[in-house]
Amino acid sequence: MQPPSTPGVASAYSTRAAEYADALGSMDAVHPSDRQLVDTWARTAAGRVLDAGCGPGHWTDYLRGLGLDVRGIDIAPEFVAHARATYPDTTIDIGDIDAIDERDGSLGGILAWFSTIHHEPSRIPVPLAEFARVLRPGGTLLLGFFHGTEIEPFDHAVIRAYRWPATALSAVLDAAGFDIIETHRRTERGHRDVGAILAERRTQ
Repeated sequence: MQPPSTPGVASAYSTRAAEYADALGSMDAVHPSDRQLVDTWARTAAGRVLDAGCGPGHWTDYLRGLGLDVRGIDIAPEFVAHARATYPDTTIDIGDIDAIDERDGSLGGILAWFSTIHHEPSRIPVPLAEFARVLRPGGTLLLGFFHGTEIEPFDHAVIRAYRWPATALSAVLDAAGFDIIETHRRTERGHRDVGAILAERRTQ
């Protein structure tokens, strides 16, 4: 088994799960541009969908409300407990995006909304390869990340995270078996720059 790519992340988020959920764990806290991106992606997703690194579960429940056959996974037990209590009709399990418990080619879409931000650059291919493995050819991935002019760590509120240029992250996705459909970047005064990449699992 691969050693964890993100040592300490589960315990760090578990310690602050209630605080995080109160501040960010609802659709009311979501930026309208993010909601629009996810809505657009969700309309094209066919088959079962995974919310990979779902945190408090609000996106998972939102996708279920849109009519998707969706399951959420997160490595922090406290997040999963919160999500199950808050969204009892939504399927959310403990799971690791570095070793996803799904069959090869079994999914039509994956939402990975800022769930890879804590992976060190040398280890980020691990979850991206897992996303490629469980997606069927033509399945889509929507990946949210912190944007920067170079790959660099920064002091995230919970535990160290990384900024990525879209071009560098796109190159890693390409190597994992994805074709890039489009990239997005949002710069907002008083906030960190963020980005999103929509990618398709390569058919060959």
